[in-house]
Amino acid sequence: LSEVFEAVERNSLWVTDLEILRLHYAKTLAHWITRFEANRQEIEAMYDAKFARMWEFYLVSAEMMFRTGSQFVFHMQLAGKRDAAPIIRDYITDAQRTSRKLEAENPRRLR
Repeated sequence: LSEVFEAVERNSLWVTDLEILRLHYAKTLAHWITRFEANRQEIEAMYDAKFARMWEFYLVSAEMMFRTGSQFVFHMQLAGKRDAAPIIRDYITDAQRTSRKLEAENPRRLR
């Protein structure tokens, strides 16, 4: 993260928001593992058993790295001007509500 901040400063950018996702991604991976296991036969039919074992290993090991704290994900919002984003995060929640409403009205989502 410190290396990213150095690059941001060198390029005259401002970090207008930063969110560190600690256990969030471990939970995401746990859901992916559940879905993977539920569809394993189909995956092996599409590819092969070796491919399935490789992905199972990746998903489980990645979940453990995020769960134990050896890995994390962060979302960083950058801007050219310090005041480009509001000082509170309500605008993010508002945008999420709008997005969910649009998705509910137009259910052509990928599954």
